[in-house]
Amino acid sequence: MRIGLPTADKVQGGSWKALVVTVLLSVFMFQLLRTVGLRAFSMASETYTSGTHSAAFVTCPNDTVAKELARGIVEKKLAACVNIVPAITSVYEWQGKIEEDNEVLLMIKTRSSKVPALAEYVRSNHPYEVAEVISLPIDQGNPPYLKWIGDIVPE
Repeated sequence: MRIGLPTADKVQGGSWKALVVTVLLSVFMFQLLRTVGLRAFSMASETYTSGTHSAAFVTCPNDTVAKELARGIVEKKLAACVNIVPAITSVYEWQGKIEEDNEVLLMIKTRSSKVPALAEYVRSNHPYEVAEVISLPIDQGNPPYLKWIGDIVPE
């Protein structure tokens, strides 16, 4: 019994083409499948404890205040990333009246253990009498991104 590829004289027209296409696809697909497999293994093998990190939200009166706060928060390692979301409208009650204002929203990714220091920094540097600082624990997410937050923001 002989094992291996058939010789060219035994393979007829269409079969030979199918064999060549199969070999070529195998060679080209190997790298793609290898990359997908490594990513899947990486995501499955990294562990994250729910609530280790938080997403915090702060509203600002304008873009200038938002950028100053965001830069200070990241420079002081209170967060790994701050997204500035322009042009939100807030409707709220303040001193017995319903108010409506255009604001800018900061979406802040940090360690949950840093939220008190983050809130203190915002209170000390924000122009509002009562600055909004709220946070929600991150239950799950992209493991490499969550790891990056942990690498950037010290405990």
